[in-house]
Amino acid sequence: MQLTKNTPLIFPLLGGLVLLFILAPLASMLLSTTPVQLFDTLHESEVTASIWLTIWVSMATTLLFAAGAIPLAYILARKNFAFKSLVNGIIDLPIVIPHSAAGIAILGFISRNSALGKAASLVGLNFIGHPLGIGVAMAFVSIPFLINAARDGFSGVPYKLEQAALNLGASPATVFFTVALPLAWRNILSGLIMMFGRGLSEFGAVIIVAYHPMITPILIYERFNSFGLQYARPVAVIFILICLAFFLLFRLLVKKKYAKT
Repeated sequence: MQLTKNTPLIFPLLGGLVLLFILAPLASMLLSTTPVQLFDTLHESEVTASIWLTIWVSMATTLLFAAGAIPLAYILARKNFAFKSLVNGIIDLPIVIPHSAAGIAILGFISRNSALGKAASLVGLNFIGHPLGIGVAMAFVSIPFLINAARDGFSGVPYKLEQAALNLGASPATVFFTVALPLAWRNILSGLIMMFGRGLSEFGAVIIVAYHPMITPILIYERFNSFGLQYARPVAVIFILICLAFFLLFRLLVKKKYAKT
């Protein structure tokens, strides 16, 4: 209560304007779409296939790259080494570079003429126009969110707890899995949610690597360009509602897990 009394009146006013700025376009789009339009759009196989593709590729990519991102975050939180600041800067690069440029960079990295593309072709794989290519593009632009969140979580774990476990004879791996990981889990889970959500929304990098099969952001763009706002809006509303449902579910899981700890 004391904090509320000491808060300048202008702060909630300015905060309310920011919230209105976020909510107004979304509310306008939702109110401009009829239930019949949503129902008819949901019965289009192209739409449902696109939404399913977007969800499972983003989720699979998040879980796969987490296997390397979380240990890297632990190293960044616990170890001091040469060029550590440079490594942190490299991790943040995908956030600041244009995503169309990211897509071009990824295309050169996974094309059939690249070393990775040639290796994949030996086993009959082609990243271009394939869910694998979509996953690589999603991971490139979203993995910084997981690494940064996990690093902050590990930094908040008291080092003396890990040192005590080491003194009692636990191996570094045991300390990581039984001390650091459980205590940093809330931040890690938040990072996983952010990485998954960023992958769901990616457009610029994916459209260069794999226009087809279409993920939902590209499908919305395609319908808007070909048929206009009225045809694209129902798909956008459905996808936003699905993303919102995922985020509410994941946030509830984080809150529930945090309440138990």
